[in-house]
Amino acid sequence: MRLSLVTALVALLVAPLAQAQAPATPVPAGQQIEARHLAAHRAAYRLTLAQAREPGNIARAEGAMAYELIDACDGWATRQRFSLTLTDRDGTELETASDYSTYESKDGRRLRFTLTQMTQGAVTTRIAGEAEIMADGTGVVRYTEPAAREERLPPGTMLPNHHTILTLNAARNGQRLVVGPLMDGTSEDGAQDTTTVLSAWDAPREVADFPALSPLGSVRMRIAFFDRDAQSQGGGATTPSYEVSLRYWENGIADQLLMDFREFVVEGRMVKLEPVPGGC
Repeated sequence: MRLSLVTALVALLVAPLAQAQAPATPVPAGQQIEARHLAAHRAAYRLTLAQAREPGNIARAEGAMAYELIDACDGWATRQRFSLTLTDRDGTELETASDYSTYESKDGRRLRFTLTQMTQGAVTTRIAGEAEIMADGTGVVRYTEPAAREERLPPGTMLPNHHTILTLNAARNGQRLVVGPLMDGTSEDGAQDTTTVLSAWDAPREVADFPALSPLGSVRMRIAFFDRDAQSQGGGATTPSYEVSLRYWENGIADQLLMDFREFVVEGRMVKLEPVPGGC
Protein backbone atom coordinates (compact mmCIF):
# COMPACT_ATOMS: atom_id res chain seq x y z
CA MET A 1 0.00 0.00 0.00
CA ARG A 2 1.46 3.35 -1.06
CA LEU A 3 1.42 6.08 1.59
CA SER A 4 -0.37 9.33 0.83
CA LEU A 5 1.81 12.41 0.43
CA VAL A 6 0.67 13.92 3.72
CA THR A 7 1.21 10.68 5.65
CA ALA A 8 4.68 10.36 4.17
CA LEU A 9 5.58 13.93 5.05
CA VAL A 10 4.42 13.44 8.63
CA ALA A 11 6.39 10.22 9.00
CA LEU A 12 9.50 11.88 7.65
CA LEU A 13 9.30 14.81 10.02
CA VAL A 14 8.59 13.06 13.28
CA ALA A 15 11.82 13.87 15.14
CA PRO A 16 12.68 15.66 18.37
CA LEU A 17 14.66 18.86 17.86
CA ALA A 18 16.07 21.64 20.16
CA GLN A 19 17.18 22.85 23.65
CA ALA A 20 15.24 23.87 26.73
CA GLN A 21 16.11 26.53 29.31
CA ALA A 22 19.84 26.73 28.60
CA PRO A 23 22.18 25.54 25.83
CA ALA A 24 22.72 21.79 26.00
CA THR A 25 25.92 20.51 27.58
CA PRO A 26 27.79 18.36 25.06
CA VAL A 27 27.76 14.67 25.95
CA PRO A 28 31.36 13.53 26.57
CA ALA A 29 32.73 11.11 23.99
CA GLY A 30 32.06 7.50 24.87
CA GLN A 31 28.95 8.24 26.93
CA GLN A 32 25.48 7.19 25.88
CA ILE A 33 22.88 9.82 25.01
CA GLU A 34 19.87 9.39 27.30
CA ALA A 35 16.31 10.65 27.14
CA ARG A 36 17.13 13.61 29.38
CA HIS A 37 19.61 14.90 26.80
CA LEU A 38 16.88 15.48 24.22
CA ALA A 39 16.01 19.17 24.32
CA ALA A 40 12.55 20.65 24.89
CA HIS A 41 11.79 23.38 22.36
CA ARG A 42 9.62 25.02 19.76
CA ALA A 43 10.94 25.32 16.22
CA ALA A 44 9.73 26.58 12.86
CA TYR A 45 10.81 25.27 9.44
CA ARG A 46 10.49 26.56 5.90
CA LEU A 47 9.67 23.90 3.28
CA THR A 48 10.66 24.37 -0.37
CA LEU A 49 11.08 22.29 -3.52
CA ALA A 50 14.68 21.08 -3.75
CA GLN A 51 14.37 18.97 -6.90
CA ALA A 52 11.71 17.88 -9.41
CA ARG A 53 12.57 14.73 -11.34
CA GLU A 54 11.53 13.65 -14.82
CA PRO A 55 9.04 12.34 -15.63
CA GLY A 56 7.03 14.29 -13.08
CA ASN A 57 4.37 16.92 -12.81
CA ILE A 58 5.47 18.91 -9.75
CA ALA A 59 6.73 22.41 -10.59
CA ARG A 60 6.72 24.02 -7.15
CA ALA A 61 6.37 23.13 -3.48
CA GLU A 62 6.39 25.51 -0.54
CA GLY A 63 5.13 25.44 3.01
CA ALA A 64 5.96 25.59 6.70
CA MET A 65 6.16 23.34 9.73
CA ALA A 66 5.89 24.10 13.43
CA TYR A 67 7.26 21.56 15.90
CA GLU A 68 7.05 21.40 19.69
CA LEU A 69 8.72 18.97 22.09
CA ILE A 70 7.81 19.23 25.78
CA ASP A 71 9.55 17.42 28.64
CA ALA A 72 6.72 15.93 30.71
CA CYS A 73 8.94 14.24 33.32
CA ASP A 74 8.34 10.58 32.48
CA GLY A 75 7.66 11.18 28.81
CA TRP A 76 7.89 13.49 25.81
CA ALA A 77 4.82 15.33 24.50
CA THR A 78 5.14 16.44 20.88
CA ARG A 79 3.00 18.39 18.46
CA GLN A 80 3.77 18.93 14.82
CA ARG A 81 1.74 21.04 12.41
CA PHE A 82 2.61 21.62 8.79
CA SER A 83 1.15 22.90 5.56
CA LEU A 84 2.45 22.34 2.05
CA THR A 85 1.20 23.67 -1.29
CA LEU A 86 2.14 21.68 -4.39
CA THR A 87 1.84 23.30 -7.83
CA ASP A 88 1.85 21.21 -10.99
CA ARG A 89 3.17 22.26 -14.40
CA ASP A 90 -0.29 23.51 -15.41
CA GLY A 91 -0.44 25.84 -12.42
CA THR A 92 -2.97 23.81 -10.44
CA GLU A 93 -2.39 23.98 -6.68
CA LEU A 94 -2.99 21.28 -4.08
CA GLU A 95 -2.97 22.37 -0.44
CA THR A 96 -2.23 19.77 2.23
CA ALA A 97 -1.97 20.15 5.98
CA SER A 98 -1.50 17.96 9.03
CA ASP A 99 -1.76 18.14 12.82
CA TYR A 100 0.11 15.35 14.62
CA SER A 101 0.49 14.84 18.39
CA THR A 102 2.16 12.13 20.47
CA TYR A 103 3.09 11.25 24.01
CA GLU A 104 6.00 8.81 24.33
CA SER A 105 7.32 7.42 27.59
CA LYS A 106 11.04 7.99 28.14
CA ASP A 107 11.65 4.25 28.51
CA GLY A 108 10.61 3.79 24.87
CA ARG A 109 7.76 1.44 25.77
CA ARG A 110 4.50 3.41 25.30
CA LEU A 111 3.17 5.79 22.65
CA ARG A 112 -0.13 7.64 22.29
CA PHE A 113 -0.75 9.28 18.93
CA THR A 114 -3.29 11.35 17.01
CA LEU A 115 -2.99 12.45 13.39
CA THR A 116 -5.39 14.60 11.38
CA GLN A 117 -4.72 15.14 7.67
CA MET A 118 -6.41 17.71 5.44
CA THR A 119 -6.50 18.32 1.70
CA GLN A 120 -7.89 21.55 0.28
CA GLY A 121 -9.17 22.39 3.78
CA ALA A 122 -11.20 19.20 4.24
CA VAL A 123 -10.28 16.42 6.69
CA THR A 124 -9.28 13.33 4.72
CA THR A 125 -7.72 11.08 7.36
CA ARG A 126 -7.72 10.72 11.11
CA ILE A 127 -5.57 8.13 12.92
CA ALA A 128 -5.43 7.66 16.70
CA GLY A 129 -4.43 4.99 19.16
CA GLU A 130 -1.81 3.64 21.53
CA ALA A 131 1.24 1.41 21.06
CA GLU A 132 3.01 -0.64 23.70
CA ILE A 133 6.38 -2.40 23.50
CA MET A 134 6.73 -5.44 25.78
CA ALA A 135 9.79 -6.49 27.77
CA ASP A 136 10.62 -9.20 25.21
CA GLY A 137 10.73 -6.65 22.37
CA THR A 138 7.38 -7.54 20.82
CA GLY A 139 4.54 -5.05 20.82
CA VAL A 140 0.95 -4.21 20.04
CA VAL A 141 -0.83 -1.16 18.66
CA ARG A 142 -4.49 -0.51 19.51
CA TYR A 143 -6.21 1.87 17.11
CA THR A 144 -9.30 3.87 18.04
CA GLU A 145 -9.51 5.67 14.67
CA PRO A 146 -10.27 5.27 11.81
CA ALA A 147 -11.66 2.05 13.32
CA ALA A 148 -11.13 0.18 16.57
CA ARG A 149 -8.72 -2.68 15.98
CA GLU A 150 -5.50 -4.21 17.29
CA GLU A 151 -2.34 -5.19 15.45
CA ARG A 152 0.81 -6.93 16.62
CA LEU A 153 4.14 -5.16 16.23
CA PRO A 154 7.22 -7.09 15.09
CA PRO A 155 10.08 -7.79 17.52
CA GLY A 156 12.50 -4.89 17.84
CA THR A 157 9.95 -2.19 17.01
CA MET A 158 11.20 1.29 17.96
CA LEU A 159 9.14 4.33 18.94
CA PRO A 160 10.08 7.75 17.44
CA ASN A 161 12.10 9.39 20.22
CA HIS A 162 13.69 6.06 21.11
CA HIS A 163 14.78 5.68 17.48
CA THR A 164 16.37 9.13 17.62
CA ILE A 165 18.32 8.22 20.77
CA LEU A 166 19.40 4.85 19.33
CA THR A 167 20.68 6.36 16.09
CA LEU A 168 22.56 9.15 17.89
CA ASN A 169 24.21 6.58 20.16
CA ALA A 170 25.05 4.39 17.18
CA ALA A 171 26.71 7.29 15.35
CA ARG A 172 28.69 8.33 18.45
CA ASN A 173 29.92 4.73 18.80
CA GLY A 174 31.08 4.57 15.18
CA GLN A 175 28.22 2.49 13.72
CA ARG A 176 27.08 3.24 10.20
CA LEU A 177 23.77 1.34 10.02
CA VAL A 178 20.63 0.95 12.16
CA VAL A 179 17.90 -1.36 10.86
CA GLY A 180 14.50 -2.10 12.39
CA PRO A 181 10.75 -1.44 12.38
CA LEU A 182 9.52 1.99 13.51
CA MET A 183 6.07 2.68 14.97
CA ASP A 184 5.18 6.38 14.97
CA GLY A 185 1.39 6.44 14.51
CA THR A 186 1.39 8.07 11.07
CA SER A 187 0.01 4.97 9.36
CA GLU A 188 -2.99 2.79 10.15
CA ASP A 189 -0.92 -0.24 9.09
CA GLY A 190 1.31 -0.42 12.17
CA ALA A 191 5.11 -0.32 12.03
CA GLN A 192 7.23 0.42 8.97
CA ASP A 193 10.60 -1.17 8.28
CA THR A 194 13.44 1.36 8.27
CA THR A 195 17.11 1.41 7.36
CA THR A 196 19.17 4.32 8.72
CA VAL A 197 22.59 5.02 7.19
CA LEU A 198 24.86 7.17 9.40
CA SER A 199 27.81 9.38 8.56
CA ALA A 200 30.83 9.72 10.82
CA TRP A 201 30.26 11.75 13.99
CA ASP A 202 31.13 15.43 13.40
CA ALA A 203 32.90 17.64 15.94
CA PRO A 204 31.30 20.89 17.13
CA ARG A 205 31.22 23.71 14.59
CA GLU A 206 30.02 27.30 14.51
CA VAL A 207 26.29 27.68 13.79
CA ALA A 208 25.81 31.38 13.16
CA ASP A 209 22.00 31.33 13.04
CA PHE A 210 21.62 29.15 16.16
CA PRO A 211 24.69 29.65 18.38
CA ALA A 212 23.34 27.32 21.11
CA LEU A 213 24.16 24.47 18.72
CA SER A 214 27.79 25.51 18.21
CA PRO A 215 29.27 23.50 21.15
CA LEU A 216 27.49 20.30 20.04
CA GLY A 217 28.53 17.40 17.86
CA SER A 218 26.31 16.26 14.99
CA VAL A 219 25.69 13.47 12.50
CA ARG A 220 24.08 13.24 9.08
CA MET A 221 21.77 10.33 8.49
CA ARG A 222 19.55 8.98 5.74
CA ILE A 223 16.45 7.00 6.74
CA ALA A 224 14.68 4.78 4.21
CA PHE A 225 11.08 3.71 4.94
CA PHE A 226 9.71 0.46 3.51
CA ASP A 227 6.19 -0.89 3.16
CA ARG A 228 6.13 -4.08 5.29
CA ASP A 229 3.35 -5.65 3.20
CA ALA A 230 5.32 -5.16 -0.01
CA GLN A 231 8.43 -6.69 1.53
CA SER A 232 6.59 -9.72 2.89
CA GLN A 233 4.89 -10.36 -0.47
CA GLY A 234 8.10 -9.89 -2.42
CA GLY A 235 10.26 -11.98 -0.13
CA GLY A 236 13.10 -9.47 0.05
CA ALA A 237 14.21 -5.87 0.00
CA THR A 238 12.08 -3.43 -1.98
CA THR A 239 12.47 0.13 -3.16
CA PRO A 240 11.81 2.49 -0.23
CA SER A 241 8.44 4.19 -0.11
CA TYR A 242 10.33 7.39 0.66
CA GLU A 243 13.56 8.55 2.25
CA VAL A 244 14.66 11.44 4.44
CA SER A 245 18.11 12.89 5.04
CA LEU A 246 18.74 14.92 8.20
CA ARG A 247 21.49 16.61 10.14
CA TYR A 248 20.97 15.77 13.82
CA TRP A 249 22.75 17.51 16.66
CA GLU A 250 23.57 15.54 19.79
CA ASN A 251 20.61 16.99 21.73
CA GLY A 252 18.16 15.73 19.09
CA ILE A 253 17.90 18.87 16.94
CA ALA A 254 17.43 18.28 13.22
CA ASP A 255 18.06 21.63 11.54
CA GLN A 256 18.26 20.41 7.93
CA LEU A 257 15.92 17.95 6.17
CA LEU A 258 15.65 16.51 2.66
CA MET A 259 12.50 14.48 1.94
CA ASP A 260 12.74 12.29 -1.15
CA PHE A 261 9.42 11.20 -2.70
CA ARG A 262 11.04 9.89 -5.92
CA GLU A 263 9.10 12.28 -8.19
CA PHE A 264 10.30 15.29 -6.22
CA VAL A 265 12.39 16.27 -3.20
CA VAL A 266 11.33 18.76 -0.48
CA GLU A 267 13.90 20.63 1.61
CA GLY A 268 13.20 21.77 5.18
CA ARG A 269 15.34 24.33 6.98
CA MET A 270 14.92 25.50 10.55
CA VAL A 271 14.27 29.25 10.69
CA LYS A 272 13.30 29.73 14.34
CA LEU A 273 14.17 27.99 17.60
CA GLU A 274 13.15 28.77 21.16
CA PRO A 275 13.41 26.92 24.50
CA VAL A 276 10.42 25.47 26.37
CA PRO A 277 10.54 25.23 30.19
CA GLY A 278 9.61 21.89 31.70
CA GLY A 279 10.99 18.66 33.06
CA CYS A 280 11.41 17.50 36.64
